[in-house]
Amino acid sequence: MLQCFQADLHIHTCLSPCGDLLMSPKRVVEDAARKKLDIIAISDHNSAENVEAAVRVGLENGVTVFPAMEVTTVEEAHFLALFNRTTAVLDLQNMIYENLPGKNDPEVFGEQIIANEYDEVEGYNERLLIGASVLSVKKLTEEIHKRGGLVVAAHVDRQAFSIISQLGFIPPDLELDGLEISARITPAKAWEMFPDIKKYPLITSSDAHYLEDIGKVKTTFMLQEPTFDEFRQAFANTNGRRLFVEEV
Repeated sequence: MLQCFQADLHIHTCLSPCGDLLMSPKRVVEDAARKKLDIIAISDHNSAENVEAAVRVGLENGVTVFPAMEVTTVEEAHFLALFNRTTAVLDLQNMIYENLPGKNDPEVFGEQIIANEYDEVEGYNERLLIGASVLSVKKLTEEIHKRGGLVVAAHVDRQAFSIISQLGFIPPDLELDGLEISARITPAKAWEMFPDIKKYPLITSSDAHYLEDIGKVKTTFMLQEPTFDEFRQAFANTNGRRLFVEEV
């Protein structure tokens, strides 16, 4: 029997330099559980070093945590890479690191904290995670799919760091699994602004950098259970599995 699962697939932790220092994996997941979210994705900038801790906390709190990352391409467009296994996202991370120039300046961009499931600091990432990789949109999409992931173009309605703002359009040969709109816009308004996006599955996410923003907007998934295989079917709208964004 299919059931409704509430998901927020774009949440940052204290690893992202723009994330609040209170956004530890433990606090993020516990806050999601309090807000009755069933599925979340930890989507830090160009890194996934806090994913494993969040997955472990999710198991203790009844929240399914999908390993993810928000990657910036050379065109300065943001994409969500969603995976079933931490090994897959960490493999992508290694490839991103090889193609991510620069070193972080904490005083300018903020600390990039690696934390465990017990709220303990385990280290600091010194890479320039807020920067852009040298990977193209097409190359990144191929690499995510090669590792069994799903590719979602992030916050396509934003006037910066979206595929539409950076390229002016969505290349017709780009194999995207879905598009994300920000919390600031409804699906109806997005479709009015960008008629061509109607052919893509549409999700909305909080893009939370602070605890209070987690679950601010949600996507509903109709699934039998909260597994990545079911999740993939919902993006493909197959076997009755589907996703939808409610108008607010």
